[in-house]
Amino acid sequence: MKPSLIVICGCTASGKSGLALQLAQRLNSIIISADSRQIYREFDIGTAKPTISEQNLVPHYLIDICNPTINLTLAEYQEFAQQIINNREKNLAPPLLVGGTGLYIKSITKGLKIPKVAPQFELRSQLTKLGQKQLYQMLIQIDPIATNKIHFNDKIRTLRALEVCYVTGRPISEQQGENPPNYPILHIGLDGDTDILDDRIKQRTNKMVEMGLVKEVEYLVNKYGADLPLLNTLGYGEFKQYLKGEISVSEAIDLTALHTRQFAKRQRTWFKGYPEIKWFNFNSNNLLEEVWEYINCSALSQLQT
Repeated sequence: MKPSLIVICGCTASGKSGLALQLAQRLNSIIISADSRQIYREFDIGTAKPTISEQNLVPHYLIDICNPTINLTLAEYQEFAQQIINNREKNLAPPLLVGGTGLYIKSITKGLKIPKVAPQFELRSQLTKLGQKQLYQMLIQIDPIATNKIHFNDKIRTLRALEVCYVTGRPISEQQGENPPNYPILHIGLDGDTDILDDRIKQRTNKMVEMGLVKEVEYLVNKYGADLPLLNTLGYGEFKQYLKGEISVSEAIDLTALHTRQFAKRQRTWFKGYPEIKWFNFNSNNLLEEVWEYINCSALSQLQT
């Protein structure tokens, strides 16, 4: 049976976008972004967003779909992506779900049941003042099942569980679970030597600066204000420090590279937990053909016709 979806995942700077672009052209398919920052308009260089010319080569979806002042929820992303996948005609090549945001990918491939509750910032602010110890005790009282999966020190998930319960009146444990799609999925992952990846990250950071990352950050700060949450994310927070005169540009580059390496390590840990992923060496000189052969061996040979 031909898959209805091909996933290309892995850590940052592993070459996912480049491989996906080549595969999509061969397959005459589309690319669905699974990147939690590329969904936002104007955040381009720092998110390694595909260029306009690249997007013209292959149709890209879920890129530039909302303003940076809007918080797109995981449930909303899931709904958008599922609509694109389900609305594709069955005789067409499967779309490629491409990115490094593991939760985005999992929401599709596992069919996560996600409470449709947007972040309640005022409520979170009030709860945070109580301290993690008291918040966790509250969670034990209202949703003891949730505490089986949420560690005592996990502030983010504790807050989220309380938030969902207060907004919906139902424990988050009753609203979660999985409903996997009934179509076949092919999982492809890119990984390789850590030293090579570190060098790639360093080169990509330097390239971003050459492309105008500093000007991009300055423009976004002037337009939206320095307190915009997205401006505290990887690559933007460091160069915001530079613009404030707190560090030099070389320090901003080094910090961005360091934080990117740390982020890549977390991504690797996440994706290694999924045995369904077939891994390929991102540094292989014959990567495209190796992946292409694997796709054909997975009953996709008819996609070219």
